[in-house]
Amino acid sequence: MKPTLLILAAGMGSRYGGLKQLDTIGPSGETIMDYSVYDAIRAGFGKVVFVIRHSFEQEFYKEVISKFEDKIEVKVVFQEISSVPQGSVFNPEREKPWGTNHAVLMAKDVINEPFGVINADDFYGRESFEILASFLKSAAGKTGDYCMVAYRLGNTLSENGFVSRGECFVDENDLLTGVTERTKIIEKESRLVFQDADNQDIEIDKNTPVSMNFWGFTPDYFEHSQKSFVEFLAKRGNELKSEFYIPTMVNDLIASKTATCKVIKTPAQWFGVTYSEDRESVVEKISLLVGKNIYPQKLWK
Repeated sequence: MKPTLLILAAGMGSRYGGLKQLDTIGPSGETIMDYSVYDAIRAGFGKVVFVIRHSFEQEFYKEVISKFEDKIEVKVVFQEISSVPQGSVFNPEREKPWGTNHAVLMAKDVINEPFGVINADDFYGRESFEILASFLKSAAGKTGDYCMVAYRLGNTLSENGFVSRGECFVDENDLLTGVTERTKIIEKESRLVFQDADNQDIEIDKNTPVSMNFWGFTPDYFEHSQKSFVEFLAKRGNELKSEFYIPTMVNDLIASKTATCKVIKTPAQWFGVTYSEDRESVVEKISLLVGKNIYPQKLWK
């Protein structure tokens, strides 16, 4: 059974005021998302599931799915603020859904095999998809067997400002013990630093493994997430800005020994448009990869 790739794209409208992050960065009009799907197909994924909002469904089919729906099975699910378990209640003044793990939950009825999770607007690189596919194929039939493909911090920076990254802590078997958010990471005088709670600069090694939301799960993850989300809403559903994030869910499952999460380091270069000024650099990097024949001049024919 081939693994599935779950792409989190429901935040597109709210973050970008439409589908502006479908801005073309490839030589034949490709978006970052096109490269993710292309890499997933050649790595051996058999299905792609998109989490989106109803508000841009028609445009999404036209601008995104139509390009490759004949190349791989495609499913679409929807994340809305009303997408909560039966009987759950929340503050009626809340305006946005509950973040990344809420988005993952939307796919529980269409994924029954090991699956990967990525952001729609991040470029992860061919090697990373191959690493993830290999792990997921080996996890078929298992439960509680998760992974995260971790990037070297130095390969995930922006030349145009601060970034925030999840620092990964592992044991002697490369199993994740926790993820801690580091904010305002930037290079200063040839050193990488982040700011702590007291706004003090703390040096951090460029080879530190960090999470870029590139996960692999067995399908039991949905059951655990559903149970936790019900508990989350009971405790924090009245808050206007509470968030139900993937790292928090994974940390809880590791702490309770319900699951393990293998941290697999990748040498790949991550990039994305954190700042509008990053776009030019992303275009240049894609052009270089095309020039090395890692990608064709035109992805979809």
